[in-house]
Amino acid sequence: MRTTQQLSITLPNEMAEVVKAKVQAGEYASESEVIRDGLRALMARDRAVESWLHTQVGPAYDALKADPSRAVTADRVRARLAAEHLKKTR
Repeated sequence: MRTTQQLSITLPNEMAEVVKAKVQAGEYASESEVIRDGLRALMARDRAVESWLHTQVGPAYDALKADPSRAVTADRVRARLAAEHLKKTR
């Protein structure tokens, strides 16, 4: 059974030049390797986002839903950010 599949893709010129430059510089053996590495990075990012959603965002949402008094208004967030910015720029 075959473990690869050949695809034909179209890239904007700028992206195609980046792929070719990576191969020409010796960073990768082939254009396919560049694309595979890019897809691996994309998959890793997707896994990281999914993990963040499950481990931090979901529980924070559940806690806020259970106790709405924990909510902070947008005005309070802006004021806090402005104060932090002012402190760091002095």
